[in-house]
Amino acid sequence: MTNRLVFASMNDAVLQAKRHLPHMVFDFIEGAAGLETAAGENKAAFANIKLQPRILQDVATRSLNKNLLGESYALPFGISPMGMCNLIHPRADRLIADAGCKRNIPVCLSTAGSTSIEGFSHWAGDNAERTAWFQLYVQTPEIAMDMVERAEKSGYHTLVLTLDVPQVSRRVRDIRNGFEIPFRIGPRQFIDFAMHPTWSISRLLNGIPRPINFELSGDGKPFDRNAQRTGADLEFLRQLRERWKCNLIIKGVMSADDALLLQSEGVDGIWVSNHGGRQLDAAPPAISALPKIRTALGPDYPIIFDSGIRSGEDVIKAIALGADFVMLGRAILFALGAKGARGLDCLIDNFSADINTVLAQIGCASVEELDASILVRSAK
Repeated sequence: MTNRLVFASMNDAVLQAKRHLPHMVFDFIEGAAGLETAAGENKAAFANIKLQPRILQDVATRSLNKNLLGESYALPFGISPMGMCNLIHPRADRLIADAGCKRNIPVCLSTAGSTSIEGFSHWAGDNAERTAWFQLYVQTPEIAMDMVERAEKSGYHTLVLTLDVPQVSRRVRDIRNGFEIPFRIGPRQFIDFAMHPTWSISRLLNGIPRPINFELSGDGKPFDRNAQRTGADLEFLRQLRERWKCNLIIKGVMSADDALLLQSEGVDGIWVSNHGGRQLDAAPPAISALPKIRTALGPDYPIIFDSGIRSGEDVIKAIALGADFVMLGRAILFALGAKGARGLDCLIDNFSADINTVLAQIGCASVEELDASILVRSAK
């Protein structure tokens, strides 16, 4: 049996995850800020981008390899940092680390992840320097710098500083479902969990995940999901740039002016993202900001992209509009929620097959060839 039999598309994975996961956990993945307009527009914007089919091109052999920050990766996409992945599957972080090692793709542990900085690096094994990244939130500079020191000692070579969550947004689904960290289980949550016994039993056997890195580097206080993350200002960035000698990427950039400032401060790359629509509901689609930022930064400055990616075809569109690399978020969690390890393998295989097929259709032999010439019209 091939992985194709697990699910054939992203939509299939979503439907399977919806059946397998408690309602509040599924909504934690799918939900977004406010009326969820931004999340919907992220996806709709990709649907409006068209690719130009070509014929009589030499595409008998095609390459999906992509270079980024001096490394050659086997695929043009990796896995974004996401908090509390082990809530979806008890071994989610381990499976993601393994996927990075096995597939030669970058995978990023979140500060709010449920695995320690040290543990994730250990799971990545001999490939940790290349494939294991660490994402940093800053509540206080002292706690953040302690995490930076831990990341350095653990062998990470790429640090991702996320700046688009100064305050966690009001996500209506989570509020309605009573979703909190740590969990508070009332009658409604108990019924929800009881209706999904496979998930609930796995939680009982493996324990409820918690954001362990805040605990290991914190001041002993319980983690507060809604606490402000405003400890990173320009002075902190300069201190971090001086302290961190390896790759430094800034995530959550939607403004060309901000991108130019970061470039001038010696950041190694930026990550264009509107957090999947989970922060500012009135934000424009992230893909609409990408070409403007690419134009401002020039052709050679490293740009990573996420938000709204639902297929390998979307990956190609993002690269054509200026991204050097694409990272997947919700898609990964839905795959894990649907079928665990098999689901994650299937999703990566499906995206890879999509990209390979689309390259043939548009007359490109390599992902490295992609540029705006393959577009019928650019994103507005």
